[in-house]
Amino acid sequence: MKSNLVKRGFLSLIFTQFFGAANDNMLKGVLTFMVIDGVWSGRLGAGGQGLVALCFTIPFIVLSGYAGQFADRNSKRYVSVLVKVVEIPIAATALLGFWFGNLWITLAALVALSCQSAFFGPAKYGMIPELVDDRDLSRANGTINMMTNIAVILGTLLAGEVADRYDPLPASDGSSAPAILWLPGALMLAAAAAGLFAVLFLVRLEPGDKNLKYNPNPFAIYISAIREMSKSPLLMVMLAWGYFYLLAGLALLIIPEYTVVLKIDRAEASVLLGVLGAAIGLGSVTAGLISGHRIEPRLIPIGALGITVFFVLLGTVEPALPALAPKLRVAFSSVSGFIFGAGFFAGFYIIPLQAMLQKLSPDSERGRFLGTANAISFSFLAIGSLLFWFIKPLFIDNPQRIFLVSAALMLVGAAFFLVRLRHTVFSSTRPA
Repeated sequence: MKSNLVKRGFLSLIFTQFFGAANDNMLKGVLTFMVIDGVWSGRLGAGGQGLVALCFTIPFIVLSGYAGQFADRNSKRYVSVLVKVVEIPIAATALLGFWFGNLWITLAALVALSCQSAFFGPAKYGMIPELVDDRDLSRANGTINMMTNIAVILGTLLAGEVADRYDPLPASDGSSAPAILWLPGALMLAAAAAGLFAVLFLVRLEPGDKNLKYNPNPFAIYISAIREMSKSPLLMVMLAWGYFYLLAGLALLIIPEYTVVLKIDRAEASVLLGVLGAAIGLGSVTAGLISGHRIEPRLIPIGALGITVFFVLLGTVEPALPALAPKLRVAFSSVSGFIFGAGFFAGFYIIPLQAMLQKLSPDSERGRFLGTANAISFSFLAIGSLLFWFIKPLFIDNPQRIFLVSAALMLVGAAFFLVRLRHTVFSSTRPA
């Protein structure tokens, strides 16, 4: 790539984000498995993984407005270094929670890690236009999404393996391996240290608005930003981007249930989550390559249609009976393929919207606009978690059927946003 994508600043951002995303997903993944069928099973009730997801999403909703102001007021390099320093004691807290088997300490570490990530978000996405040329925005977003999803894969796969070693499931003869209580926290500390090392190579960046006065009311920040966004297609772009997170949130909560649906272990369920991450990453980088030096909104309806089709397929697959091992393997392969298809088309949906958000946001307010977009996306994620928690009792025996609900939501939402954005999506595209 003959661009700034292979220079020190952007590479530093990629690896900083990589280790942070891996840490987030490993902690959330291990907690989710422990709440479903592990040491903390039943402690949060049926569908308790939805409450775990809420603990991760609510800080983004509350803090993204402050984070956007902080990113605009200060150098985004300073913000990035600061949040990576803070990640070290948070990882140490998680180590203590896992070591003592205390759900509440571990949940507190998850909330703290979410707060730290909330402050990194606007700085991370806001600095991309400062590190690369406008014409490279689509490829830059495709690249960072690909690397982020590789990190998600790594963190998710590790979560399954680590969960099986932290709280081993009994073998067929009733025996179980000894628990390795220090493993989750030790890996988190290692990833936090690697992220801190990576961020130190980030190039110097100027503050967006040194004279910015902080607004203590985060919701006033959101209201102000939304009013400004409503004067252009930016508001609908932000809502369409955020809506994707509702569907993604549902998918991330359904997939771990395949330990019950397909009678597989946690490591294999993590493979399914890893397939989703790999597919989104591959779809994102493919969307970036197709876009080239342009923002290509016409990829959005293609992505929405693909997601809908594969969600329907996921919702109609029948799990094999445990006694029929060959059919069980076929069911696992089918589910893997359908998850891959949904994830791949998700990349087509989100990359043009993400690039449009960055392109249309003014330089001096980019942090606040992207902070608001973060809050909106995580609000949708929280809605997805609450929806899962609410409807899960209706699908106790067939949780995969929730994918049919997701398909209906994708179809209705995509139709609404595409009608509202029809001039943007179907008009001739311009160079980014």
